[in-house]
Amino acid sequence: MGSLLAVETLQQAVSVLVRLVESGGALVIFTGAVIAFARFAFRALITRRAAAFTAIRLDLGRYLALGLEFQLASDLLRTAVAPSFQEIGKLAAVAAIRTALNFFLAREIKGERAELKAGDRELA
Repeated sequence: MGSLLAVETLQQAVSVLVRLVESGGALVIFTGAVIAFARFAFRALITRRAAAFTAIRLDLGRYLALGLEFQLASDLLRTAVAPSFQEIGKLAAVAAIRTALNFFLAREIKGERAELKAGDRELA
């Protein structure tokens, strides 16, 4: 009986942690979106330069990548306590999708960064 109670308490604690980490990820993504929109509205629309849009996309991409990492961490936490094979399968699928998203996002950021540097060299 005591062991069952301990596992239940651990599951409840992990559940709270999962919600906190998920909330943190959502907050990071939301913050990035608000910042990107504000920068877009005040800088990019006024200057109308492609480089301004690229810089905003780079910053937003960084926020999205960080938010995805938080979301993946919450998924890992969710399956930390006595996972079933079904939960492990779901985690594998979600982790694969989020990892692929993060990979392509990082590749896009790298390409945009190179494009910005090339544009800076042309102006110099």
